[in-house]
Amino acid sequence: MAKWTPKHEAPEPLEGPVVATITGGTILWFVLFLVQLPFYGWFDDHGHLWWVWTCLAGGGLGLIGIWYVRGRDAALKRAATEAEQQPTATTE
Repeated sequence: MAKWTPKHEAPEPLEGPVVATITGGTILWFVLFLVQLPFYGWFDDHGHLWWVWTCLAGGGLGLIGIWYVRGRDAALKRAATEAEQQPTATTE
């Protein structure tokens, strides 16, 4: 069996509004948690209580995600600024 080798170079990853996407998802998880709270008894009676806690966990993990992607975004901007400020090396 031959080892697989790629036939072409992989494309660059797409960069989108990552911070906004993670923030929107986090808000959605918290909204779902709040919407389910009035039905806590029904979820408990039917064995679906984990749905409520899954939404809360998603919101909590989303907060960690927001912290992470904001730091990543700041680091990428800082690196781009530093790359622009460095003089180009010329050979004479």
